[in-house]
Amino acid sequence: MGAKTKSKKKKMTKKDLMSNYMDYVLEHEKNPKSVYKFCKDIKIDESEFYSFFGNFDGLKSQIWEHFYQNASQLMNSNKEVMEYGSREKMLTFFFTFFEILTANRSYAIYVLDEHDDKMKNLHQLKVLRNNIKSFAQELIAEDNDEKQFNFLKNSERVFSEGAWIQFLFLLNFWKNDQSPGFEKTDVAIEKSVNTIFDVFDNTPLEKIFDFGKFLYKEQMMK
Repeated sequence: MGAKTKSKKKKMTKKDLMSNYMDYVLEHEKNPKSVYKFCKDIKIDESEFYSFFGNFDGLKSQIWEHFYQNASQLMNSNKEVMEYGSREKMLTFFFTFFEILTANRSYAIYVLDEHDDKMKNLHQLKVLRNNIKSFAQELIAEDNDEKQFNFLKNSERVFSEGAWIQFLFLLNFWKNDQSPGFEKTDVAIEKSVNTIFDVFDNTPLEKIFDFGKFLYKEQMMK
């Protein structure tokens, strides 16, 4: 009989590392104390970790970017979405992103509430912020290309900042949403997206009033 060949150890991927980190945080209800300890627990060499991430902050940031990329890929795989206008694309993106986030709710809630300092918790969203702003800029640029006169065109910078602020509002709303299937978050997405587009289309009053009533009602019920 020939000598038994030693089975090759499966190489850890970037996605595997992110998944292992999320599992570790949820199971231990705390962050790993060091990269060394984390790698030892999941049985890999430190060099494997550092081939993908410089530290845990970089890993956490990449997890949020991964959520964004998943949402983008799901959108782009649907040929019908490519025919949508900018408003419908934004709605589809937010609905898709928050579906992905809901599938990872326990992790998202933990890392968003990890520190008492809210700004410290938001630091991990830096790359996500750039992605969402770029997406919003592309949408408004498409709209501007269709407008004949410059005075009718909207500011890509202002719109992209508005989209990011809108996302932060929706993220906080989703965190605190206790409705079945997070159906109130869906309502908030629809109302907020329609409002921001109506503002840029110069027909804001009815929608802003409707959106304001919705927010007031939600605040009063807390």
